Amino acid sequence: MKLCFPVEMDQGLESKVYNHFGSAPLFLVVDTTSDTVTPIYNRDEHHAHGACNPIMALNGQKVDAIIVGGIGAGALSRLNQSGIKVFKTAGSTIKENLALLKTHSIVELTLQHTCAGHSQEGGCSH
Repeated sequence: MKLCFPVEMDQGLESKVYNHFGSAPLFLVVDTTSDTVTPIYNRDEHHAHGACNPIMALNGQKVDAIIVGGIGAGALSRLNQSGIKVFKTAGSTIKENLALLKTHSIVELTLQHTCAGHSQEGGCSH
């Protein structure tokens, strides 16, 4: 399974999961079958609010699921339409979230969980 984590800096499995999908500088894809971690630089990082193109952001790379702190409704809908599930982070690092995913302790996001705007600090104001 290929799991995608938006991050600010590549620190491997110790990377902290970013608060918002669309504005993350890069994504780390963890392939749980081969135990590899592959970076993808966000090709859509500087989009207008509400205009995130998640498939372009991922540079067309195929992933099975994304684990993130927050995401907009449009991006969530487009990812779901492409067969990609999106989960809410429950730990701070990729490593913690991988462990939580194995115990089914991470919730899949729905439209009711999406970002409705941004705070002055740039984070989601759910």
